[in-house]
Amino acid sequence: MAGLYYEEFEVGRVFEHPLTRTVTQHDNISFSLMTLNMQPLHIDEHFSARTEWGKPLFNSLYTLGIMIGMSVQDTTLGTTVGNLGMSDVRFPNPVFAGDTLRSTTRVVSKRESRSRPENGLVEFEHTCLNQEGTVVATCTRTALMRRRAA
Repeated sequence: MAGLYYEEFEVGRVFEHPLTRTVTQHDNISFSLMTLNMQPLHIDEHFSARTEWGKPLFNSLYTLGIMIGMSVQDTTLGTTVGNLGMSDVRFPNPVFAGDTLRSTTRVVSKRESRSRPENGLVEFEHTCLNQEGTVVATCTRTALMRRRAA
């Protein structure tokens, strides 16, 4: 497995994920339509041209998915049981087609599961930045992680 087991996570450790992704207008429109988000701010060039942005704003839920997705290879691939929740989701700056995204993850906390001794809980803080180093998204995520077999 590429992912880490509960015991391998250290509080305070920061992962600089090597994957990057340049987002396209096709991504934005496809994701918005697949999720039934008909917001013209995402899918309508003429509407968006008259907004403060002057062009389509990238769908924030797709940005969230990319940010967390970039972390999987380095942290949870094959070793997570599942996500338990996300909190403090923020989008402090906009994302536009053509931006190249990268992300980092910091281990905030960890504890053994009281109800599932074969698992532990790890809390991650994810940060997504654009090509200029501007933070475009953050969130805290708790994952139920596998422990190494005794």
